[in-house]
Order: sequence, then structure tokens, then C-alpha cells
Amino acid sequence: MKKLLLASAATMLAPAAMAEDIKLGVLLGFTGPIESMAVNMGAGAELAIQEVSESGALLDGSTVTPVRGDSTCIDAAAATAAAERLITSDGVKGIVGAACSGVTGAVLQNVARPNGMVMISPSATSPALSTAEDDGLFFRTPPSDARQGVVMAEILNEKGVGEVALTYTNNDYGKGLADSFQAAFEGLGGTVTIVAAHEDDKADYSAEVGALASAGGEVLVVAGYADRGGAGIVRASIDTGAFETFHFPDGMVSDATVEKFGSEVDGSAGQLPGSDSPGAEKFAEVVGDAFDPTSIFAGESYDAAALIMLAMQAAGSSDPKVYKDKVMDVANGPGEPILPGELAKGLEILAGGGEIDYVGATAVEFIGGGESAGNFREVVVQDGKFETVGYR
Repeated sequence: MKKLLLASAATMLAPAAMAEDIKLGVLLGFTGPIESMAVNMGAGAELAIQEVSESGALLDGSTVTPVRGDSTCIDAAAATAAAERLITSDGVKGIVGAACSGVTGAVLQNVARPNGMVMISPSATSPALSTAEDDGLFFRTPPSDARQGVVMAEILNEKGVGEVALTYTNNDYGKGLADSFQAAFEGLGGTVTIVAAHEDDKADYSAEVGALASAGGEVLVVAGYADRGGAGIVRASIDTGAFETFHFPDGMVSDATVEKFGSEVDGSAGQLPGSDSPGAEKFAEVVGDAFDPTSIFAGESYDAAALIMLAMQAAGSSDPKVYKDKVMDVANGPGEPILPGELAKGLEILAGGGEIDYVGATAVEFIGGGESAGNFREVVVQDGKFETVGYR
């Protein structure tokens, strides 16, 4: 009887599981060179947050509130300050972001690691991040540019393009992608006539385009930003007649590009992360007409937010130091496949002790270093619009 009374007392004194309002940071480039992309990226992340919060299935009925921060994409100090505010002032339990590779690396080393904060970036693609010290806190849903460089080289090679000029935005993203592409293209027997960096936000790019034109090439590869220097390079090239056909990596495959140039760049091609998986189709259904589900990194943003919340459920905790070890588990098999719109189902399976394989909008499958193995959508510009022509 004494043991029974003690057990009953202990049960009464034990704290009951309490629902909480979990804040999740959404740290993207809402200003700067990818601001046109960030609109739908933010919408994608917040769609997943809303879906989980309304389900009532996360951690005993906890709700989730998004808190935005601006990584700017180019100002590491501003991105670091924004991340610090999210953690210290807003009390977020995870960060979707950052956006752009250079600032992501700065936030990881200066803020996330010292604070034990999980980050899942939907758009930081520099190969250098694959080997960054991260204490198991950093993941990314897009593939590395080491992969994109190879895909880009294969597309141009298959089109019979033998010579290209290459310009890249002078930062971690641009340099990493340029190096990857050059190695792959030359490995396929192609010639890169010139590799030239460009700075963003210049008023005049005639000197840069003059050097590119002098080197020659059938196509100009523009590894830049649709809202900044990449657009300036394209405009100067068209106006001077230096180049008529371009190849656009992901930073240029934006509504901003076709809004600026329309049919002037017809015949140009490019690629961006994307797949034709069942998850992509399901994501489009879930999004409806709220925003463009095919816009760059929108699906990756939904998936980044979803993975953080599913990992919390798997760990039974919103503490990033605890749930960081569950991110890979929920992202990969074995387990029940979970598509967009099925986050409540995934949460319920995990609450019951089951396993899930989060497929998401982008066919997520993490490999070493916590990054996506990656799929790409190949596009061409036809009648002033990006049209999908295949997947790789």
C-alpha cells in the first residue's frame, strides 16, 4: 500500500505534457538579389507551418508561428544580426534558411553553432557548405552546385554547344557554380573561352560584356541573379549585340528574368532544382492558386519547414539540440511515404512510434552532410516564358 501511495503521489507531481506555441524562423532574402524569388519561398515555408499548426497533431497540440527575418542574401552582418534576433528576441526553435550561400555560412558559424540551432536552407547551394563544420545542425533541401554544374554542362553538350563564355556573380554561390561547371564542361570536351566575375548593382556592364564578347562563345552562361548583376549583364549583351543566346542557372530562372526580357531571350535555356515526382504534383494541388508552386525553391522551402517540425515530433521535443538527430531519420526511409498535404498523417505516425519517409514536394532524400541528392528541372525560354522541357 505504501508503494502504491508513493507511486500515485509521484504521478500527481509529475508535470503533464504541455502544448506550446513554437516559433519557427523563416530567414530568407526578402530584400536583395533574390527578393523576387523569396516571395514564394516564404509562402512555401509558411504553408507547411500553417498545415502543421492547424492539424493540432504536433507535440500534444502545439501550435507553430512563423517569424520572418531578412538574410538580404549579400550582407553577412545583417544576416547574422537577423538570425541573432530570431533566437534571442523571438525565441525560435529552428530556422528555415538562410538564403544564399555566403550569408548562410556566416549564420551557421556565428549564430547557429554557438546557440545549438537547427538550420535547414532551401536555397544555399555552394559546394563549400558540404564540408562546413556544423555540429549536426545544418541541412539543405536543394542539391549542391557541384551537381548543378554537371547538369548544366550535360545540357549544353547535348545541345551541341562547344564553346561558351562564362560570367558569375562574385560571391560563394557564383564562384562555386562557375568552378563546377567549367570542370564538367571541359571534361566533356567543351571550351570555356573566358571566366569572368561581375559585381552586383553596377550602373553599367558594358566593360564586362565587352571582355566576354571579345573572348567569344556560342552561348553566354550567366551564373548571377535575376534581380541584380545577372540581369545587367544580359541587358548589356542584348543592347550591344554581344550575345543573343544565354544559359541560366537557378539564380536567373526567375519571373524577374522573363518580366525584364521576355522574348528577347527566346531560345535560351537553363535549369533549377525540381522534380516530376508525385510530391511535386501533390504540392501544386495543396498550393492551389495561393502562389506559383513551380517557382524556384518554393517546394524546397515547404520541405525545409516540414522536416523541422517532423523531426520535433520524432524526438518528442522542440529543442533543436534534441531533434537535430531526427532530421535524417524522418527525411529518409524506411517508413511510410509522406507527401505535401499529409503532414498531419506523418505527425500521427511518429506520435504512435512509427516511421516515416518524408518525400515532400521535392523528392527529399538526404545524403552525407545533410543535403539533398537532388533533381533538376530543365527549362527553355519560349514566347517570353520559361517552359519545362525535362527533368534530370
